[in-house]
Amino acid sequence: MNLQSIYLFTSSSFLRKIFLGALFILICISAFTYRHTFALSDSTASVIHSQQVHLELEQMMSYLKDAETGQRGYILTQNPVYLQPYNGSREKVEVSFKLLKSLTLDNSKQQINLDSLHKIIDLRYSLFRKSLALSVEKPVNKVEFDNVLMNGKNAMDDIRYRVNQMIEFELVYLKEKKAKYESEISFTPVFTIVLFLFTVLIFAIAYMMINRDLKNVHKANKELTIINESIDHAEIIGNFCLTQWDLYNNKLIYSDNLYRMLGCEPQSFEPTVENYVAFVHPEDKHIVERGANDALNKNETYIRTYRIIRKDGEIRYFRSVGKLIEDAKNHKTHIGIINDVTEQHLSNLSLEEQNLELEQTVKELASFNYVASHDLQEPLRKIQLFISRIDENEKHSLSETGKEYFARINVSALRMRVLIDDLLQFSRTNKAEKNLERTDLNKIFHKAKNELAEAIRDKKGIIQTNRLPILNVIPYQIEQLFINLISNSLKYSRVGVEPFIKIECEKVRGKDYSPFKVNGEKKYFKFTFTDNGLGFEQKNAESIFILFHRLHHKSEYNGTGIGLSICKKIVENHGGFITAKGVPNEGSAFTFFLPA
Repeated sequence: MNLQSIYLFTSSSFLRKIFLGALFILICISAFTYRHTFALSDSTASVIHSQQVHLELEQMMSYLKDAETGQRGYILTQNPVYLQPYNGSREKVEVSFKLLKSLTLDNSKQQINLDSLHKIIDLRYSLFRKSLALSVEKPVNKVEFDNVLMNGKNAMDDIRYRVNQMIEFELVYLKEKKAKYESEISFTPVFTIVLFLFTVLIFAIAYMMINRDLKNVHKANKELTIINESIDHAEIIGNFCLTQWDLYNNKLIYSDNLYRMLGCEPQSFEPTVENYVAFVHPEDKHIVERGANDALNKNETYIRTYRIIRKDGEIRYFRSVGKLIEDAKNHKTHIGIINDVTEQHLSNLSLEEQNLELEQTVKELASFNYVASHDLQEPLRKIQLFISRIDENEKHSLSETGKEYFARINVSALRMRVLIDDLLQFSRTNKAEKNLERTDLNKIFHKAKNELAEAIRDKKGIIQTNRLPILNVIPYQIEQLFINLISNSLKYSRVGVEPFIKIECEKVRGKDYSPFKVNGEKKYFKFTFTDNGLGFEQKNAESIFILFHRLHHKSEYNGTGIGLSICKKIVENHGGFITAKGVPNEGSAFTFFLPA
């Protein structure tokens, strides 16, 4: 047996003897104190009661301090994590208050003190909410903000004062109980034992609380580690980084991902403005330097986009945005976010180039349209003029072949006139300003019908319509829409069958029709033009609205293939859409929707 074993054996034996001696003394003392048990119980209950009130008041103060600390942390950093103690503190305070109410039921003065304390606590939480609201305003109303913080401090001081008053009252109450106890029991050792046991109890409670706190600290550290790792991964995934610049101490903190974005190892150089500017493109250094000066001297921050040159020589585009926060001592801190927006920036540049090309193309098309619709009309008028003169004066001298050629020239000139007129109409439809007027569509329909009276009479057509609504429209465009749709039905009527055109209108909900489901609650008027004409294959339902698209050869039916394109453009100008449905040799139906 070695010396250590002997020591352990001796120590264990000694401890056992101490325990037995203490047990014997405890039994002896218990015999002496047995007769004072009831008085002791009363005194102990009083002590426990006062201690419970004391501890609960302290606990309430702890919750308020946690809320105050969370408030300050959020105001300084604008990080919602700091509001966690504050968010749950009010409920905890109310629980403590109810417990204190039950503990002091037999003490009317403490009940009054509690009611007064509760009102001040309500005021403090009201000031908490107001200060948090003011802290996120842009810009911060410093005078009002400082007043709210000062009122909160005063309220907190008042709470501490009243809590101390209640604690002192409980101590007085405890002293009175103690005096009563000492008058009844003058046996000092008993009091000593009670005090000792009470001390042991306090140590035990303290040990349990310390143990619990250590567990909570360990858990919080673990959660904090997870949060930090999550933020690091989020920065890498989102290709951004966080910066913190203490303007009072001129101290910068860069997150690891900034170094990665610069092509460096994390924390491989000291975080200073000068070291960061060293990576900025020479032509853009003034942007970053001006931003730093504005933050330092003007207390201003702006969104800035600039180029940086990575360690490997690659040029990237960074965008910086920040916010200044200020603590109670007027110390300012700049919280910043830096994003790598290279892909977005290059995409915008490409889009701008495409827009410029598109604008140039539009200008060229506009020039072509002007030439086609204006400059071509003058030579066309001269051609038609000379055709009419030849037809009047020289036609009798032409051969039959010459007359046939001359007739074809005349037809072609007429077709060219119609084509130019239709192009003008389509151009006006595209360029028209959308000045909507409240218009009775029944009047528009009758004007369109009168315009086509001769064609309706020649075809012996019948048009049937129900009552049309009053809508906000561009009148002349809607009239053109009616004319084109009715003309289309008359043109493509079947041989030997009198054209019958039926126009129906009803109010519908947008959510019942796929193009309007995004704004489904909006109401629309559904117009349907149905005829009994030639119809068409349903596979051509979309192509008939394409400019210059024709389903029949020009020798079969005259026209330019522009009319239905104009119809589609007019409906779209009014925020609607148009569809077509056809059955060969049975007829067709054109349906369009206009906002109610």
